[in-house]
Amino acid sequence: MSNPFDEIINRRGSHCAKWDNLEMACGVSPETGLAMWVADMDFRPPACVSAALQGMVDHGIYGYFGDDRDYKAAIGWWMKTRHGWEIEPDWIFTTHGLVNGTAMCIEAFTKPGDGVVLFTPVYHAFHRVIKAAEREVVECKLVNASGRYEMDFDTYDAQMTGKETMLILCSPHNPGGRVWTEGELKDIAAFAERHNLTIVSDEIHHDLVFPGNRHHVMAKAVPDCLGRLVMMTATTKTFNIAGGHSGNVIIPDETLRARFAAKMMALGISPNSFGLIMATAAYSEEGAAWVDDLMDYLDGNRKLFDEGVNAIPGLASMPLEATYLAWVDFSRTGMAAEEFTARVETQAQIGVNRGPAFGRGGEDFLRFNIAAPRSLVEEAVERLQKAFADLQ
Repeated sequence: MSNPFDEIINRRGSHCAKWDNLEMACGVSPETGLAMWVADMDFRPPACVSAALQGMVDHGIYGYFGDDRDYKAAIGWWMKTRHGWEIEPDWIFTTHGLVNGTAMCIEAFTKPGDGVVLFTPVYHAFHRVIKAAEREVVECKLVNASGRYEMDFDTYDAQMTGKETMLILCSPHNPGGRVWTEGELKDIAAFAERHNLTIVSDEIHHDLVFPGNRHHVMAKAVPDCLGRLVMMTATTKTFNIAGGHSGNVIIPDETLRARFAAKMMALGISPNSFGLIMATAAYSEEGAAWVDDLMDYLDGNRKLFDEGVNAIPGLASMPLEATYLAWVDFSRTGMAAEEFTARVETQAQIGVNRGPAFGRGGEDFLRFNIAAPRSLVEEAVERLQKAFADLQ
């Protein structure tokens, strides 16, 4: 019986950012190239999601969304059954995805000129929205300890000037694929307390965790920090429905919740019905079974990609504990970034995310999206081995 994740779906010409913007962003032809940059998957979502959308089409009227009780109950069920975290419906705000959620937090809890702390390299959109909001990006560089990111709080403490008011945490970490331990989360909370920082914990990848690792919800791991904590989760990465643009900002603390609610009201934010219908369907037993199958498949892709890339002298793929985003270190090739990037994009014709966009520590890296049919991952490995054949 064929595996549904093996199906190659032609996304070209479908207004797909990942494939239709490939040439503009990476200089790679969508006809001959491989799109391994934008963080969505080349897989269909679970059938329950498509069925829910079909139900909307069959009904035929696309009005404003109302009565969100089932939607919030589905979020609560998922967080409790998959993550052991019990939440209240009135803690949940719906934003247009979590980049929007991040921007909303910046607006609600900081002011222009404030410093916002990032552990870098980290998701590039954080940098973009902080700068656009006229706040200062404060980069606390992660330590690459033999291919595994760790934190150095003595150094970070010395960096703080008193202007910093917020810390944005990526948990699990994108692009390094780390699943932070309970001890590390407690250290982060202590750091935030020392410097009076609001913590925004972006946990969008929390369902995409590989065997042998366990994600720890920040609100559950460090309950003492709830007075300064904003949680962010979403269905979009887990179920490949990013186009639905829905995210959950979950705020246990009443004071923080009131501030966020006021900003939502001031900006006139309301949810889009398509995203909420998809999310409600996804957070179900059928959706959970699909995620389990997905992670088995991605685990095979991870092993295939890492084995093939690590066989190339000078290349090292950071071991993934979570996410489907491989973070490859080219530093031991001795090449400048321009050269190894050209070999990947121009010679191998693979569109990737360039490391410098992720901040300090990303200079010698490229990020590869391995959430694709296995045959495409195999082809990517073959192209990389050919592009760097002179090193072998």
